Amino acid sequence: MKRREFITLLGSAAATSSVLRLQAAHAQQAARETTIPTIGFLDPATAAGFVSYIDSFRQGLGATGFVEGRTVAVDYRWADNQLDRLPALAADLVARRVAVIATGSATAAALAAKAATSTIPIVFAVGADPVKFGLVASINRPGGNVTGVSFLANSLVAKQLQLLQGLSPASSVIGVLVNPGNPNATSDSAMAQAAAASLRLKIHVVHTVAERDLNAAFDDFRRAQATAVLVFPDAMFIDARGRLAELAAHHRLPVLYPDRTFVEAGGLMGYGSSRTDAYREAGIYVGRILRGEKPADLPVIQSSKFELVINLKTAKGLGLDVPPMLIALADEVIE
Repeated sequence: MKRREFITLLGSAAATSSVLRLQAAHAQQAARETTIPTIGFLDPATAAGFVSYIDSFRQGLGATGFVEGRTVAVDYRWADNQLDRLPALAADLVARRVAVIATGSATAAALAAKAATSTIPIVFAVGADPVKFGLVASINRPGGNVTGVSFLANSLVAKQLQLLQGLSPASSVIGVLVNPGNPNATSDSAMAQAAAASLRLKIHVVHTVAERDLNAAFDDFRRAQATAVLVFPDAMFIDARGRLAELAAHHRLPVLYPDRTFVEAGGLMGYGSSRTDAYREAGIYVGRILRGEKPADLPVIQSSKFELVINLKTAKGLGLDVPPMLIALADEVIE
């Protein structure tokens, strides 16, 4: 081979190599640009019990242009109603460097996420006062890396007791079902005591930490001669809503729940903020953060949508006549 042809060949090979390197660089850049962000979702309950809420969360994401599995991934962590697992699950999401952590409707999950990171954005959906529990500095100016939705589930005890009294005017003792592991348990119980005193009622509080304890809880209500029961907000009770409806029917006890999903599962009556609406709003906030907004600049949303739902089929099974005035107040009546 002549010297000139050899040099030309070398030059051609070098040029080809440069083109290949440039193409590889472009391919790597394209891969980086098409990598979708991952949301970490932390919840104390079980996946099976929260299907409708997750659907609402996805609707919120969709409103900001994100579709799970296509433009965003979601890495779910469920504590299966074991609250002591939440810190480790939160730490795992942080180690995986998710873009945002969303927490389900439990103060304990939001607290675990906040303790695990001060840099990854966190969006909560809680039924308690987020300022009181130190999740944010203030409602309007959250500060830090945390914001979300507060749906006031834990401030409706007085109204719920009034509804039970209207349903069963002869009531003198109201049973209250509480999960003592819930961070709101102590303050909610105190609130219930004060509200009951103002209504000239007595309450009988029963602590339950697992679904297997529910049989014993209803036996306790019977011994205390409770004429109706109020179930406090808790993820474990949401998971056990079908079993709660069965026990209420067996013991022929009118029970008021904090959420419509209990009534859809056969419960008598539910009054509280719309959790599905709260999850949708949380999904919207997650989407806005993924698009570049800062949690510190997003004020906590205070949900103002309340629902009273009554299941007349369940009332009939209990031999209970629901007062017409109560039916007139209901947002939805299931027949």
